[in-house]
Amino acid sequence: MSDQVNQDGARASRRTLLKAAAGSTAALLATGNFAFAQGSDQIKIGLIGCGGRGSGAAADALQADPGAYITAIGDVLKPNIERSVGNLKKLEGLGARVQVPEANQFVGLDAYLKVLDSGVDVVLLCTPPGFRPLHIQAAVAAGKHIFAEKPMGTDVAGVLAAQRAVAAGRKDRSFLSGFCYRYAEPHRAFYKRLHEGAIGPTRFVHATYLTSPVKPMPPASSRPKGMSDVEWQIRNWYNFVWLCGDGLIEQACHSVDKILWAMKDVLPVRCVANGGRVQPNNEGNIFDHMDVFYEWADGTRATMAQRQIANLSHNDNTDYVVGSKGTGTVHFAAAEMNGPDGQWKTDQPKKTMYQLEHDALFASIRKNQPLREADRMARSTLMGLMGRMAAYTGAAITWDDLIKSNEDLFPKELSWNGRLAIAPMATPGKPALG
Repeated sequence: MSDQVNQDGARASRRTLLKAAAGSTAALLATGNFAFAQGSDQIKIGLIGCGGRGSGAAADALQADPGAYITAIGDVLKPNIERSVGNLKKLEGLGARVQVPEANQFVGLDAYLKVLDSGVDVVLLCTPPGFRPLHIQAAVAAGKHIFAEKPMGTDVAGVLAAQRAVAAGRKDRSFLSGFCYRYAEPHRAFYKRLHEGAIGPTRFVHATYLTSPVKPMPPASSRPKGMSDVEWQIRNWYNFVWLCGDGLIEQACHSVDKILWAMKDVLPVRCVANGGRVQPNNEGNIFDHMDVFYEWADGTRATMAQRQIANLSHNDNTDYVVGSKGTGTVHFAAAEMNGPDGQWKTDQPKKTMYQLEHDALFASIRKNQPLREADRMARSTLMGLMGRMAAYTGAAITWDDLIKSNEDLFPKELSWNGRLAIAPMATPGKPALG
């Protein structure tokens, strides 16, 4: 194996990893190791998961506050850390605040515990989302301010556990969700007008996330000799349901979140869905397309069209909103409405939504006005899981069905060098996963 891996604490289950987190946290609390809370102008940041999105979040955090410093990084692969640190150090005007000595570069499945125990004030949780509930619970127990990349998890049990942990944790700690469209300037302007009645009450939303595969699964023949099942799946995490949640959950969850936003965050009561796979994906077990049909108690409907299929000529990532008095269209960085007052369009955004959400996080820490977004993050993730369950089973799924399922996909034992069978792809007509 070419990449260096730390094997310390490599064997774990969700329960044993949380037990380890609790012990580490007790020691941390006993030392009062909260530098910023004691008056320092420096805010120390720990990055957990330093792929492209994690490194991007770290750069946004540095840009958000002149006193923000990256002081610890954790990942399962040493080269990922080296690449991330190297790239962050090259950022003009920011690189000097990347101060991660070798002793604070942690490798392995338990690296998140070491980052939490390193004296950081804020953690950026950016690993594959299968690990998100575990990391949220540990970070809450350690008393950290948290940025959690979307989605909140890949199964019902994990999302609910993370939501409960934040609710029971310190109320003076911020929890920022990675559903970044909620901070985009065009989107905030659009949904404000929508909720004020510019095109009347929302009657229907059609959301699309039609694109190509994110990280296609390589053939089994390309797997290096001696590489374990666990390492193989984590390296190709986007192709396994327990790690990525499927395309509807990992990627199109943004569109699900915007549907919920249009509905004023009122939850649907029921959904049905179609889905499957039309292009082979070697050993992967995720669908490459789903169409979900959500229903609300008042009869309002929404559809979510998601696909990740290669070599198609048409892609679309747009939300089409129909009100009683007009229509609206929401694009990646712009939006418009046509209603009784004529046509309205948003202005060009001045900052990216990624930067704006981190600006808000660090402002909340400086002002001691914590952001608390865990409940909203949980609802949007669970709404996506509701659609996936309907597509995977072919059944009509109510919100109560979803919650009572307590779907749990996280492996019971997880060792970096261990065996882990690949679950078969879901077949509609059969029971739900987990």
